[in-house]
Amino acid sequence: MPTPTTPPTPAQQLAEDIQSLQSKLNNLQSQVRLSNLRDELEDLETTTNGLGQRVRDLRSQGYAFEKELEARAADLKRRWAALRLLALQQITQQSNQLDMEVRSVETLMMQLTARANNLSLARPMVSQTESAVSSLESKVSGAETSIRGMYDTYQAELRQFTTHLDEVTWMLTQLAQACFRLLPTECGILAVEAVWVKDGKEDKGDPKGVLYLTDQRILFEQKQEVATKKVLFITTEKQKVQQLLLEVPVVLMETVKGSKQGLFSHEDHLELTFASGAPFYTLHFHLDGQDSSRWQGLLGQAKSKIFDQDRAVAIDASQVEKAKSAPSQCPACGGAVNQPVLRGMDSLDCEFCGYVMRL
Repeated sequence: MPTPTTPPTPAQQLAEDIQSLQSKLNNLQSQVRLSNLRDELEDLETTTNGLGQRVRDLRSQGYAFEKELEARAADLKRRWAALRLLALQQITQQSNQLDMEVRSVETLMMQLTARANNLSLARPMVSQTESAVSSLESKVSGAETSIRGMYDTYQAELRQFTTHLDEVTWMLTQLAQACFRLLPTECGILAVEAVWVKDGKEDKGDPKGVLYLTDQRILFEQKQEVATKKVLFITTEKQKVQQLLLEVPVVLMETVKGSKQGLFSHEDHLELTFASGAPFYTLHFHLDGQDSSRWQGLLGQAKSKIFDQDRAVAIDASQVEKAKSAPSQCPACGGAVNQPVLRGMDSLDCEFCGYVMRL
């Protein structure tokens, strides 16, 4: 049987109460300076000041879209300068006021401690000190909430913008590491880790990798470690597999549907259908970490060539003309050229005789 706990004596209880109040007061002596808010402002300042360089880095790595990125980065920096000044003024004003109030609580605490050996005098002061500490805690919390309210909308906007820059940066990193190269003037729009679900029901054999959307193509690169040797169903050897499994011109896409699946509808899936001439009639992907409805919208915009209107880097006119002047018939056998001619392509292979047509 458990040993009964002996209740503390009045003197022991008083000592515990005083110790608890002193601990809370020690925390408040730090909190009234609102240092956590100053740290938040410093972090926001660092992030905001780095936006311009981040955008320049994306451009240098070949990201051609969103011509307003530079202006958005500059606007965020301009707006932050005014917000930061106001927030710092409020922090100074509020922390000075709170510092004055913590002094009065410290005085109460000193008086309570001095009476710790006299229960009749100390006990009434415990309630008074507890009330003062609780009131100051509420004022500190209220000051933090009030000051954060000055910049929380900006903070959310900045977080959304930097998250997008992170996505583009990740895509460009994956493209730099890819086993394929984009065509001249072709540019990536977005990339996501995904599973290519080949038979409608995902299983362990389905390839995992990166799904890419460019302004001209949909590509899937398998990028995973696969078991090459098993002993008693336990993998003992693995091999990294990296290969381009599919590439389809966006213009051949007919429909795209994003959906939520799984037990709690927490899985994002994409289903695409294509016109004749495409290497696949349907494709199904399970996306990892990005919203399928967003991809549905981006794929539709890519097919409509909307991204061409939002370029920060102009398309090479010679590549456009080369694609326009591509032959419609094979000069060797006269067969019709049915495949889409994409900007940046140097040649076409006749599907009938195999003749290579230089562009």
